[in-house]
Amino acid sequence: MKKTLLTAAALLVAGITYAQTYVLDKTIALTGDGGYDYLSIDKVNNRLYVSHGTMVNVVDLATEAQIGVIEGLKGIHGIAIDNKINKGFISDGRGNAVVAFDLKSLKTIATIPLDSKGADAIMYDPYSDRVYTFNGDANNSCVVDPNTLKQVGTIALGGAPEFAVSDGKGKIYNNLEDKNSVNVIDTKTLKVIKNYPLAPKGAPTGIALDSKSQRTFSVSRENNSMVVLDINTGKIVATVPIGAGVDAVAYDAETKLIFCSNGDGTTTIIKQESADKYAVVQTLATQNRAKTLALDTKTHKIYLSVVNMEPGTRKAIPGTFKVLVYKQQ
Repeated sequence: MKKTLLTAAALLVAGITYAQTYVLDKTIALTGDGGYDYLSIDKVNNRLYVSHGTMVNVVDLATEAQIGVIEGLKGIHGIAIDNKINKGFISDGRGNAVVAFDLKSLKTIATIPLDSKGADAIMYDPYSDRVYTFNGDANNSCVVDPNTLKQVGTIALGGAPEFAVSDGKGKIYNNLEDKNSVNVIDTKTLKVIKNYPLAPKGAPTGIALDSKSQRTFSVSRENNSMVVLDINTGKIVATVPIGAGVDAVAYDAETKLIFCSNGDGTTTIIKQESADKYAVVQTLATQNRAKTLALDTKTHKIYLSVVNMEPGTRKAIPGTFKVLVYKQQ
């Protein structure tokens, strides 16, 4: 009996380890050429949006094939989703605008001019029912009303913003890359109410939130690390080494896995063992410059955009833009 129990326990442990191993599932070919940045998932319509130069590639996650494009932009970065009113919002950094589109038809609805330059990250916050752009050139955030399709405010951030995440309860957490810190933004007052420093020499880019344990995960390029912050106290509770050239990070609340996509051709996968304890469980080989990603929390797959480069250069090979899909083994 003891032997049977031990065998079962060993198999259970092996199964858990096995389930946490990610492997390449497929590659999704996408049209067009140009630079690339954020990816975003529309959970309601089961679509993946991929920023791509002057266009957005749209992928049906059921078939994992491109089903359309949103074109006519000047230089985009991110895509935000507001399912309540069936609209998406694109940050057009070179156009100094937010472009609204219909989530069903993919047709452009409006181009909303911004009073600040360099719109980069963009997000929809359901608590305030507002869209926020984070403007690297202007060190601020523009606030857009998705219903009136007009800018309704500006938030001074005190530094160059990168990714941001909402807690859904009135607070937004935003990395300041040049200040190596995290802002806490009050969506009611449209002001920064706190700023928490991260570790020395960080240049934080991506940020993710575990709302249950009240922890944020900020990934940093300069010291190749993920910093875990207690958002109630501002205390750094853990620092985990990751790959080089990181851009994005995603947290899966069900599997307790954190994904850090790195430009060096790896994605560092970290297990959250407790609120303050973390361990690297896999260094997933991807492709050089596959540095940003999206997580589908329903399937637990991760999607990374990338283009092939001419050997020994930073010159993209035309017609090679794609999304790499990784799944649990």
